[in-house]
Amino acid sequence: MATGIPRVEGGLEPTWEVALLFPAQGAWSEEEYFALSDSANRLIEFDDGKIGVLEMPIEDHQLIVAFLYDAVKAFVNPLQLGIILFAPLRVRTLTGKFREPDIVFMLKENRLRRGKKYWRGADLVIEVVSDDPKSRDRDLGEKCGEYAEAGISEYWIADPKNCQIIIHRLHEGKYTDPVTFATGETAASFLLEGFNVNVTSVFAAAEDQV
Repeated sequence: MATGIPRVEGGLEPTWEVALLFPAQGAWSEEEYFALSDSANRLIEFDDGKIGVLEMPIEDHQLIVAFLYDAVKAFVNPLQLGIILFAPLRVRTLTGKFREPDIVFMLKENRLRRGKKYWRGADLVIEVVSDDPKSRDRDLGEKCGEYAEAGISEYWIADPKNCQIIIHRLHEGKYTDPVTFATGETAASFLLEGFNVNVTSVFAAAEDQV
């Protein structure tokens, strides 16, 4: 193989023949993406013919996701405001784009946008940022523009590295003036009036388990 081709640990080469059975990046169809993500035990996103295999989450990440999911569920279910779910669940954000947010919420009045195979957007999305640089760039940067363009009313970013929650609120088709809540403060939703979480408690969820 030519110099610069990635090699796996131990100096062994990937099975290139198997890779050639799949479409090249940029040439994937939605049907091929669905087939792969249905069969693979990984979270996979789709972006204009390209697939992105997400990092498998670590335990701390999942404990924070579970805390936030339980908190939102405890608020919305008694009031019958809509449905809250967690990954894996494909969300079509834009034409040719599917994401796998950590937590998604759809208002009851928008239930027709839910589908068995995927949702068409959402009303609130929560992402818990992983440590790797790619995930941070994607959640803190790329997804802000994409989720706004998709009409997602509210986007929460839980950032364990900095122990803060950033809330983006849709205004005239854009996310402007995000609000950051730090340790000791209470993060409050704009969309779900009356819903809030203690930031310290959110990130302590990953430390309180034995």
